[in-house]
Amino acid sequence: MRRNRSSVSKAGSYREIGEFWDNHDLSEHWDKSEAVKFEVEIEGETTYYPVETALSAKIRSIAEKRGVAPERLLNEWVQEKIGEEIVPKSD
Repeated sequence: MRRNRSSVSKAGSYREIGEFWDNHDLSEHWDKSEAVKFEVEIEGETTYYPVETALSAKIRSIAEKRGVAPERLLNEWVQEKIGEEIVPKSD
């Protein structure tokens, strides 16, 4: 954790930050806060499917070799398979 990550709590770790806010209310420190602007980009809904542990390890290994996230690799593979089902290859 970077030094002085939490200016209000003066905490040195995420655990200490959590403990501080478990015992304090933002209204006690409102004068120390700053206005910020940010955008939230909401993407499509995610659905999770169970994958066997051994299979998951293989997916992660292949994804790492290709330099992509396992989720991306898996989504690409599923899209390819669905494309094959929708438009069957002619033999």
